[in-house]
Amino acid sequence: MRIITFGDIHMNPGDVESIPGIHSAELIIITGDITNFGSRKDAEKIINKLMTINSNLLGVAGNLDQPEVARYLEDIGLSLHGKGKIINGLGIVGLGGSNFTPFKTPYEFSEQELANLLAKGISQIGDTKDHILVSHTPPFQTKIDKLLNNAHVGSTAVRTYIEQQQPLLCLAGHIHESRGQDYIGRTLVFNPGMIKDGGYIKVLYENGEISASLYP
Repeated sequence: MRIITFGDIHMNPGDVESIPGIHSAELIIITGDITNFGSRKDAEKIINKLMTINSNLLGVAGNLDQPEVARYLEDIGLSLHGKGKIINGLGIVGLGGSNFTPFKTPYEFSEQELANLLAKGISQIGDTKDHILVSHTPPFQTKIDKLLNNAHVGSTAVRTYIEQQQPLLCLAGHIHESRGQDYIGRTLVFNPGMIKDGGYIKVLYENGEISASLYP
């Protein structure tokens, strides 16, 4: 199964349709911030465009999306937020929004709420051997959750989940300036940055083995 993932769209998908293999990938995953404080109608414009490229779409809303964007994804069957799905033998657990920020953005949760949502998600994949985590907010104290002043602002709940559950991958976003990758135990964690800047991740899951790379 070939997966392409990106996020932090902010109403500007850039040149997403030129990503090699995007038209034929088995799954496209959006890691949040589809809009800029936008509405359901704003999100619908972006989702409709992406669906013309590849309709195998799942994702979460980010902290800069209004809660109605998360409900829209739920209504059209694309939401991973607080859910666990199994696709071609691979478990996928999803988490939208973010931990609390100083800016009081529209879609934020306490660390306990995030932990509860993650617990709900993993409960839905049963004893599936392999799984990945899709989380708009990155795990705390990593290379992918740092602001320009080097302050770490990721989620402690997401980090604890990764330490305890050790998913194969964590696909995150949220902190635009912290594009990159890191490890927590065996878990490879990614932040591709904003899609308008060209960042995305390719994942290949085949015969129980997974590989992933950050582009460009």
